[in-house]
Amino acid sequence: MTALMIDWIDQIRWPEGGAEAGILPAIAQDADNGDILMVAWMNREALAKTAELGEAVYYSRSRQRLWHKGEESGHTQQVVEIRTDCDRDVILLKVRQTGGIACHTGRRSCFFERLIDGAWQVTAPVLKDPETFYK
Repeated sequence: MTALMIDWIDQIRWPEGGAEAGILPAIAQDADNGDILMVAWMNREALAKTAELGEAVYYSRSRQRLWHKGEESGHTQQVVEIRTDCDRDVILLKVRQTGGIACHTGRRSCFFERLIDGAWQVTAPVLKDPETFYK
């Protein structure tokens, strides 16, 4: 007799209570150089769609809906690997970023500010004016 397989998505530790019930942080990391591009949120449906499509799909807390990364900007994320941490409560996506822009500010990464001498300093240029790809 073959043991019944537990669905891989049910093996994730989805939060049950509070404002973040049913959603987890998802880190998008450049698959080629390891740079962290952005952090977003995923629910079960977003994670399942990501695995199905091979492109990143996140859950927008502000809009209360799924959003396919790049649906407006065209800057999609091709998923190379999906990982989870040891507690299975964070998702890591290793991605190839279409167009080289992951941030809604038009920068490569959302992590473009660095604390220097007690003040936040911008360390990365805007690659493309966001008004050219957001309506």
